[in-house]
Amino acid sequence: MKHIFLVFLSIVLTANLTSCKESKGSEKILTQEITFKKDGKISLYKKATDSLITTFDMETAEGDYETQTGLMYRKGMPSDAGMLFIFDSSQPRAFYMKNTEFPLDVVYINENKVIEKIYTMTTPMDPTSLPTNVPVKYVLELNGAVTSSLGITEGDRVEWTLE
Repeated sequence: MKHIFLVFLSIVLTANLTSCKESKGSEKILTQEITFKKDGKISLYKKATDSLITTFDMETAEGDYETQTGLMYRKGMPSDAGMLFIFDSSQPRAFYMKNTEFPLDVVYINENKVIEKIYTMTTPMDPTSLPTNVPVKYVLELNGAVTSSLGITEGDRVEWTLE
């Protein structure tokens, strides 16, 4: 009887170990990379001359989910692109780089579409707050160092068109 019990126990343990291995191997986490989705164009103009500095393809972030996620979990963004966050009202705002894998320039824009504050070459994955301290209604995220390389400064203005 003891021999039969040991054989039975051996079969049960082998079956359990095999099924555990199979279930672990069959669990796959599928992820899909989030890609840039062009919603329009955004143009930046020099304050002093009102001359066009540059134009970018633009993706918009509206609503709670898009606004909270922004460019998080993405590997990058095209060099001629930016993400515009559109809010319902003007108020002091603060963004951060948590879960953002590449450096950005964060451009805060008031309700008159004038740039109030720029953070350039932010640090990827950094949870430190990047506040405005003044009311803004829009935030534009560009690839890191774009504002300094193009001479975009506070006081310059923006215009955009949605497609």
